[in-house]
Amino acid sequence: MSPIISTGPLPAISLSEPFPAQKNRQDAGQEISIYIHVPFCRSRCSYCDFFLVTRLDYIEAFFRALAIETLAAAPLLKSCRVKAVHFGGGTPSLVPVRLLAGWLDLAASLAVFPSGMEIALEANPEDLGGRVMEDLRAAGFNRISLGVQSYRPRKLSALGRRHSAEDALTITLAAQQWFDSVSVDLICGVPGETLEEWRGDLQAALAATVPHLSVYMLSVEPKTVLERTVAKGLVTVPEEGDQASMYLEAIERLCAQGYRHYEVSNFAVSGHHSRYNLACWMREPYLGLGPSAHSFLVREGVEMRRANAGSLLRYLADPAGCTVFNETLSDQERFVEHVFLSLRINRGLDVGFLGKHNKLGLNLPELFAQFSAKGWISIENGSLYLTAKGFLFADHIAGALVSA
Repeated sequence: MSPIISTGPLPAISLSEPFPAQKNRQDAGQEISIYIHVPFCRSRCSYCDFFLVTRLDYIEAFFRALAIETLAAAPLLKSCRVKAVHFGGGTPSLVPVRLLAGWLDLAASLAVFPSGMEIALEANPEDLGGRVMEDLRAAGFNRISLGVQSYRPRKLSALGRRHSAEDALTITLAAQQWFDSVSVDLICGVPGETLEEWRGDLQAALAATVPHLSVYMLSVEPKTVLERTVAKGLVTVPEEGDQASMYLEAIERLCAQGYRHYEVSNFAVSGHHSRYNLACWMREPYLGLGPSAHSFLVREGVEMRRANAGSLLRYLADPAGCTVFNETLSDQERFVEHVFLSLRINRGLDVGFLGKHNKLGLNLPELFAQFSAKGWISIENGSLYLTAKGFLFADHIAGALVSA
């Protein structure tokens, strides 16, 4: 299987430098990212509330529909340079590599795929045995995001994961031989978890020299199996304060080892941040394909968001016409998004900008004083930044700032 693009190393992008200025990037010849939602899983994890199905016999039909939706989006992609492609889900690693490669070939015929662009796949360790990683690399994938969740056997059992701790470590090490960038997901706050157990997970990831880590605090989402078992008293998750201690432990240990905490849940060594995710957080254009996928599009300075129906059968019936949400953002909505997303990546919020756009800007100094006294923010050179503790309250802080 021959690669469709150069599989050379990803160009290094230093995260010790300021983030580039936001641009409107969806005019002809400008950049766009693409997200593909692959909605298939073998089973639903107890804590998961993402849109997915367990009917794996629909995979072939889904990729036929995906091709139709992609061709319908050709006018949006024409002459665009694709910055990143991200296959998420669901479990994209369940898909035969030939189907993933076929879609990449199609997309590359509609838009510019520059050498060294990011092509990423979310994967479960149990799907990557044999020649799978070699075939993925040959197809053009240069980044993989591993849904490890833990390197501790007890935690994996509590989460209902299929892979073993040994297999998770083996795949983590092997993936670094095949891909330019490897990310590992870890979850803290699992039922019964202690701070010492969490430290063991962090140590395992550090020992494996993983260049990118996503750290998530387990949340009990509505209508999940976990919510029902917690409500019945069958399991108990750690208290919020204990989860916060685990999160702050991750920040301290990872940053001490040279990782940059570049987004609420994400840590990377230089050059290994997720280009697709960072583009979304910086409000750069991206096209979402597949059921429940979201898009952010910019045309002549007008910003639009849209979303596909969260139904596989509806998507298969009309992949080119399954959009159920479409809106043009107002100036106020753009302001709110800018504040929330800027705080997520802690790029610094200009205090003057906040005062100019808030209707009741006189309340801002009082808020700054309150948040600073709590140790949540710092203000440097006229810009507001979150502290490590402040990341725990990012949405609360943003909500207060936009309604002050």
